[in-house]
Amino acid sequence: MNNITIRPATLEDLPILYEFEQGIIQAERPFDPTLKSGHINYYDLKALTESDQAEVLVAEVAGEVVASGYAHIKDGKDFQSHDQFAYLGFMFVKPDHRGQGIITQILNELKSWSQSRGINEIRLEVYNDNDPAVRAYEKAGFKKHLVEMRMSIN
Repeated sequence: MNNITIRPATLEDLPILYEFEQGIIQAERPFDPTLKSGHINYYDLKALTESDQAEVLVAEVAGEVVASGYAHIKDGKDFQSHDQFAYLGFMFVKPDHRGQGIITQILNELKSWSQSRGINEIRLEVYNDNDPAVRAYEKAGFKKHLVEMRMSIN
């Protein structure tokens, strides 16, 4: 396996992070008929990178940024047992580097970052039909919690 370095993203990483975002959107379009056609964005990557309430990580192999992920501290709801939780997202690995455990390393770093801020609840969203992603997150210790359902009535 290649030597993988996990580090916080910087503003200089934004061009590649914007490419990763489009890669995520392209991969998710088949699972979500509600996405607008054409160019869209999911994240404010600059704001997340600069925020003290978020940690955007990248993975490098031989100096090349090949993967990303973030944790963003959010407030829990009044009825939940946790005051805050870390929402994880922006998980992307370049195709040539998949299957090497890079996302697991990013997840572990994001868990550690969250714990260092007193957070003991982490959550993420994944499309139900995205079997490889569901399996990967389950392997990392996540459990299905709530299923969101939808219906188009046009």
